[in-house]
Amino acid sequence: MSYEITAAELRQYIERIERLEEEKKSTADDIKCVYSEAKGQGYDNKIVKQIIRLRRMEKDARDEEEAVLDTYKKALGL
Repeated sequence: MSYEITAAELRQYIERIERLEEEKKSTADDIKCVYSEAKGQGYDNKIVKQIIRLRRMEKDARDEEEAVLDTYKKALGL
């Protein structure tokens, strides 16, 4: 199968990627603002980020991680 790349088609891909990169930057800035608001209300951003990470995980993976953490903590007397 032969495929010819045209300048117009390539330009469209490049421009789409550039727009998405700009949206990604804007979204990252928005997220920073929300973390700042949460911190201003007294929330610990480190813990908020940890909760977000845990919520992204499947329940089984989260349960396994918590079990291993508990095992390690018990082994260290924490």
